[in-house]
Amino acid sequence: MATANKNLSNYDKNTIPSAKNFRFGIVVSEWNPEITQGLFSGAEKALLDCGALPNNIIRWDVPGSFELVFGAKKMIETQNLDAIIVIGCVIKGETMHFEFVCDGVTQGVKDLNIKYDVPVIFCLLTDNNEQQSIDRSGGIHGNKGTEAAIAALKMANLKRLANLK
Repeated sequence: MATANKNLSNYDKNTIPSAKNFRFGIVVSEWNPEITQGLFSGAEKALLDCGALPNNIIRWDVPGSFELVFGAKKMIETQNLDAIIVIGCVIKGETMHFEFVCDGVTQGVKDLNIKYDVPVIFCLLTDNNEQQSIDRSGGIHGNKGTEAAIAALKMANLKRLANLK
């Protein structure tokens, strides 16, 4: 498993640009709230730790993971953001629903990244059971939300540098 030997919460602040002058959007699924709130907390904490101003972090909640793409699209169109993180958790069940939701969100986030000039960071846990999600939302493997926040910050900086040229 990819995170077995890596803590998702570890980052080196010396290698990350300041978040002070960036605006971030975070779209959070209300489904599996104990997991998605943990992921949001990890993302928010990392952004603040890297210098983001609290009023430059905008959170919108959506009913489920499938709605993350629409939420991110509307954020891009209305909020003047430097990067967006979509946070969700889909736990495999007994039907094909898991595959359809995971594939839809994955393709939707990819499409947003192609269509718009705002990086959209994928923070969707797609686990086989609840324990795996707990382990990745502040548990023994750290917090995928933290990792997503650092990716958002790096991509916002990349966008800014590329637009200066």
